[in-house]
Amino acid sequence: MTPFIGETLSIEKFKDNIQKYNASALAGYVVLGSTGECVSLSDEESTRLVRAAKEAAAKGKKVIAGTARESTKLAAEFTNAMADFGIDAALVRPPSYYKSKMGRNALKNHYLTLADKSRVPLIIYNIPQNTGISLDSQLIIELSSHPNIIGLKESAGNLSFLGEVVPQVPAGFSYLLGSGNVILPGLVMGACGAILSVANAAPDICLKIYHLFQENKIEAAAQLQHDLIPLNKAIMESYGIPGLKYALDVQGYYGGPCRLPLLPIEEKGKMELRGLLKKLGLKPRTRRPR
Repeated sequence: MTPFIGETLSIEKFKDNIQKYNASALAGYVVLGSTGECVSLSDEESTRLVRAAKEAAAKGKKVIAGTARESTKLAAEFTNAMADFGIDAALVRPPSYYKSKMGRNALKNHYLTLADKSRVPLIIYNIPQNTGISLDSQLIIELSSHPNIIGLKESAGNLSFLGEVVPQVPAGFSYLLGSGNVILPGLVMGACGAILSVANAAPDICLKIYHLFQENKIEAAAQLQHDLIPLNKAIMESYGIPGLKYALDVQGYYGGPCRLPLLPIEEKGKMELRGLLKKLGLKPRTRRPR
């Protein structure tokens, strides 16, 4: 998440949150994603966040940056600018302002051109609920053959889509789940990991589902998956990023306000989220002294 104090970006709070997450077994961090309010940030602010993430992330943690822009040229330029800071990969959603003209050929050309120009590997980002564009499974399969396109983050939670893509992509291609509602079923069907908004608020639970799956403890993983769904639904469907930021505040991370036009969560939502966190055993933490 991107922390603000008022409308001002707080690099200090951002790095403090990452340093707390470093204690977990998370594989790394995505900066400038949907949860990070990327569309509300300037290029200068975005650059500062990527630099700070690289500075704060523990050794061995990967840093992925969202680098999408509405033109292929600007996306390539920004991706390579972030490559200069040592990001491990770029997460790229499709251009969507001219969505009526973003047909299959335009999207394929966009990603292939970007992959040719990028100095870091690309992860395609399918998030039709935000962009209004749904990348079709055959297009993903075709793009996966490019050596610089290494994965997909699929945030629609569509298991049929997963079933169409996973058997047809190269062995090194990473299918990453983007919905906290389907971590376990997605892993069972062949996904290799996840990039999750809800993991900002419940990283250890998301990790536990993943590790229980790896240990073939499917029943225990299924119970945790069931337990996580109400919180994920509240965050993703009911209260959005303002609710997720409040869930961080409750636990001793820094969530803070969103940047306008996103409005703060109301008291009713705060009460619901506190109850959901309590049911999951996610109790308030004491903030680390500075």
